[in-house]
Amino acid sequence: MSDEPLKTTPLNANHRRRGARMVGFGGYDMPVQYEGVLAEHRWTREHAGLFDVSHMGQCKITGADAIAQFERFVPGDYAILKEGRQKYSLLLNETGGIIDDLMAGKPDHDGLFVVVNAGNKDEDFAFWSANLSGDAKLKILDDRALIAIQGPEAAEVMAAHEPLLAEMGFMDSARLMLFGVDCYVSRSGYTGEDGYEISVPADQADRIWDAILEDARVKPIGLGARDSLRLEAGLPLHGHDIDPNTSPVEGALTFALSKSRKERGDFNGAERVLKELADGPSRVRVGLIVKEGAPAREGAEIADVDGNVIGKVTSGGPSPTLGRNIAMGYVPPVFSELGTDLQVIVRGKAAPAEVVAMPFVAQRYYRKPKA
Repeated sequence: MSDEPLKTTPLNANHRRRGARMVGFGGYDMPVQYEGVLAEHRWTREHAGLFDVSHMGQCKITGADAIAQFERFVPGDYAILKEGRQKYSLLLNETGGIIDDLMAGKPDHDGLFVVVNAGNKDEDFAFWSANLSGDAKLKILDDRALIAIQGPEAAEVMAAHEPLLAEMGFMDSARLMLFGVDCYVSRSGYTGEDGYEISVPADQADRIWDAILEDARVKPIGLGARDSLRLEAGLPLHGHDIDPNTSPVEGALTFALSKSRKERGDFNGAERVLKELADGPSRVRVGLIVKEGAPAREGAEIADVDGNVIGKVTSGGPSPTLGRNIAMGYVPPVFSELGTDLQVIVRGKAAPAEVVAMPFVAQRYYRKPKA
């Protein structure tokens, strides 16, 4: 635990006024719940939940060499990414480990707009400051807040404020005037539901948060439900399910490896990543249904049917949507086939588990019909 005082987001006082229960997360004082995790989880699945994610890091990488320099450290092809689009990628170290996972896009013609995890942002910014060269500049956007609205009614809610938002599709990114201010908006999400992330000037966050919550279809949601929603969506949490020792292949994140970049092998850690793609990794992230007993939380051991410990759970808990306990963890590839019977050790007791496909709950991102 750090002795540093917790930082606050521009919405901290607003959360407290609304009766949120606050906890420390990523070095910030954040709302973990308002009405309760279960109620907030279900509301987001059925209506629209509003999340304060202002603790995350926002920056721009600009200059004539911005894309080429950024691509040295990520395995995605951003040179061919069209303006108005974004994609998920991984900031890799020299050994192919994941320093952080991130979203980077081209909401306008001015380089890349990048969002990174709260607990890693200082490290990420220091990494880029030390390693970007040529005509590539890092600008930290610490004067902005970040709000996410997620759920099946999110698009209708936001279209009432700006009809253009209804025309965006999954992974679209735009810079536009919204609520009378300059905003960066993307349509994606960490819950598996349709929705938007809206970067707003920090001094306008309180007003915009309240304006969105005037709609009866929207409720504020804390980090507790955010975590259970992302677990159901099969999405990793950095520092838990992936870390600087985890490769994209081990983490089951090979979709983030662009074909052209694999062919060129010109990104940090490519030697390890390409070797694991060819020969297989020593372990891989899998999804588990825990069939009996208590939830298998982070750190619980995973064993084969004979009781031999083969791995560990990295995230786990009850799934409100499925009414079952679910988990993610790492096992050797021989135990990763769907339907494989395993065990989890919870409080010294073995409980049966089964390897299942992720996401646990179908993702409902909005993809525009092809012309």
